[in-house]
Amino acid sequence: MPTCRCGLIGAGIGTSFSPPLHEAEGRHQGLDLSYVLFDVDGPAQLTRAVDEAERAGFAGLNITHPFKREVIELLDDLSPQARDIGAVNTITFRDGRRQGFNTDAYGFTASFRASLPDVSTGRVVQLGAGGAGAACAYAQLGTGVGHLTVVDPDPGQRTGLAAALATQFAGDRFRVVPPEELKAAIADADGLVNASPIGMHTHPGLPLPAELLHGGLWVADIVYMPPDTALLRAARAAGLRTVGGAGMCTFQAAAAFELFTGRAPDTARMLRHLDVLLAETADQPR
Repeated sequence: MPTCRCGLIGAGIGTSFSPPLHEAEGRHQGLDLSYVLFDVDGPAQLTRAVDEAERAGFAGLNITHPFKREVIELLDDLSPQARDIGAVNTITFRDGRRQGFNTDAYGFTASFRASLPDVSTGRVVQLGAGGAGAACAYAQLGTGVGHLTVVDPDPGQRTGLAAALATQFAGDRFRVVPPEELKAAIADADGLVNASPIGMHTHPGLPLPAELLHGGLWVADIVYMPPDTALLRAARAAGLRTVGGAGMCTFQAAAAFELFTGRAPDTARMLRHLDVLLAETADQPR
C-alpha cells in the first residue's frame, strides 16, 4: 500500500475533522495515508512545523487560522489563485520546492451552491478580512455577487484585502470597512457571510448583534467546529435560511487531498463521512 504523510498547521485545532476525513479517503484510495495535527502558537513555531514536515517527507500540509497569510513567506511558489487571494491553505513539497495553493475559495463556492443555490446575491455583507475572508471574498465576487461589503476591526487586514481585491475586481463592487459601518451595510443586504473566527470553540460568541439579523437575510457561517454555531442558531431562530461551515471544510479538503496524493477523491463519500462525524460529535456529552 503506497504511503502518504500530510497534516494541518493551525492554532486550537485539536478537534479538527481533517485527520479522519483524509485518512478514511486515503484507505478507500488504497493509500496508507497519515494526517498529523501541528497545533502551533506564533511565527517561530509555524516555521519549525513546516520545516519538520518537509524533512519528514510529508506530501504537503493544510494551513488554517491564523497562519494563511503568514505562511506565504516560507514558500517558493504560489498558484495563480493563491497569489490573487493573498492567502494559502494548502502547501505541497515536491522536487525540493514548497508550493502554496488556496482551496478555500473553491470550498466556499461549492458548498454555497449546493446549499443555497437560489438565493439573491445582489448585496452581501461579509465579516472578516483575514486569510479565510480573503478567499471567501474572492469566491463571491468571482461568482456573481453584485456588491460585497467586508467588515473587519483590523486596519491592516482591511487595507491588505482591499488592495488584493482591487487587482481583480472593479472598485465599485466592493468595500472593506470598519465595524462602525456594519449596521448601515447590513440593513439592505441580501446575505451575510461570517468569515471571521468568532464562533469557533476558541473564539465563542456571536460575530454581530443578533438584532441585525433581519428577515431578508440568508446566513453562511464558515466556522465548522462547532458545526452549529451561535450565529446559525440565532439566524434560524429569526427564520433565516442558513449554511454552516462543514460543507466548505469537506470540499476544500477534497481539493487538498488531490493535491497531496494526485488522486481524485470521492467528494460525495467524504461528505457522507463528515455527516457521520458530525452525528458522533452531537452525541458526545457537552
